[in-house]
Parts: sequence; C-alpha cells; structure tokens
Amino acid sequence: MSLLKLEGVNTYYGPIHILQDLSIEVNAGELVCLLGGNASGKSTTLKTILGIVRSHSGRIEFDGEDVTTRSTSHRIGRGMAIVPENRRLFAPMTVLENLELGAYLHGGGAKEDYARVYETFPLVYDRRSQLAGTLSGGEQQMVAMARALMSRPKLMLMDEPSMGLAPILVERSFEVIKQVHESGVAVLVVEQNANVSLSIADRGYVLSTGRLVLEGKAGDLLNDEGLRKAYLGR
Repeated sequence: MSLLKLEGVNTYYGPIHILQDLSIEVNAGELVCLLGGNASGKSTTLKTILGIVRSHSGRIEFDGEDVTTRSTSHRIGRGMAIVPENRRLFAPMTVLENLELGAYLHGGGAKEDYARVYETFPLVYDRRSQLAGTLSGGEQQMVAMARALMSRPKLMLMDEPSMGLAPILVERSFEVIKQVHESGVAVLVVEQNANVSLSIADRGYVLSTGRLVLEGKAGDLLNDEGLRKAYLGR
C-alpha cells in the first residue's frame, strides 16, 4: 500500500525549475533510495515532501491524505520524520534533551519509546547525559536517527546519511538504517553513495537535473550499466 506518493510535482526556486514532473512512491514498510549527484534535486525533493518548499504543481499524498498544501507541522504530525543533512543536533543540549525534543508530539516520549530507541542505539543510551556537540560525527548520526524515531514515524526521511563519515561509520550507519526499516518504519534515503544505498534498499530512483531518469528494484539498478558507470565507478 502506498504511504507516500508524488505525482507530477514541479518545484521552482524563483524562476529556476528544479523538480520537473517528478513522480515517486514509497510503500508502507518499504526502504527506497533516491540517488543523484550534486544539484540533481535530491534535497529539494525532501524539502518538497516536508512542505518546507512548496510545489508549483502536482500532488503529494501521504498516508491516504492529499498534503500538497498542508503545512510542514501537519505533515510531521501525520507521521513524517527527518534526519537532516549534517545531523543538525542541538549542540548545547544533552543527548537526552535532543531525544525529548524528537518526542514533543507525544509529550516528551513514553518509557516504551526510550526503551525502543536505546535497544536500537545502545551508544545513545551510553551518551544520554553528554552534550550533543561533543560527540563524534558517527555518534551524532546515531543520535539524529534516534531523535527521529522518538516521534514514532511512519516514514523516516534521511538526507545524505553518509556525508562526512568515515567508510567504517558509513557501513555501521546503513546497518542501523536497515534495522530501523526492519522494525516496520518506511524509509526514504537520499544519497550520492549508490552502492551502499542500493545494497539495503527495496527499490531506487535516480534523479538528474530535477528529472527522474531511472527507477526499479534495487538489485536491477545495481546491475544497470549506465548507473554503474555514473555512480559506482565501474
């Protein structure tokens, strides 16, 4: 069943046409990756899904509701959560306080929310009293994902989760993304790293200058010669 659906979405920054007739879909419980290079429109797609940037035309449906003209707060309340590029934690606050902010829609979170997050992210439990700004990049990534999970999302949106991380931390980060997905949360990962994204995804889309140029099952895309040359360096 479709959880998120974009149909013929066009988004502009002033006179510049960014997303051009974009149609993508994420089904309930599915892990989908959106691939593309710099300036391909990936981050704009996330901002449009969240309502941070309003589409000029087209339709955005989430969990059976037309949310095209609805506010960002409404969409978050309906069950979207974002793990933003570069984590964007509240550095002067503790890890626990960051988690509490993630759960503000649920009164700061129930015991079960914290238990689930700490089981998924043992390191977050260990660092719960530490200031978020003192954590390493990999640790901050774990906290950012944990904060998003505290909102009990139906769909987790992830913007460039591998950015700025060492290869071993990228691998660990994507292992956790897979774990989150296997818990029943649908995930849309926006990435340049096609190899690692497609290795855990169900399906993928490829953007180029705001247009959808390729889509399919993750395994098929991994074996697509054009994608391999463009994104996998083969």
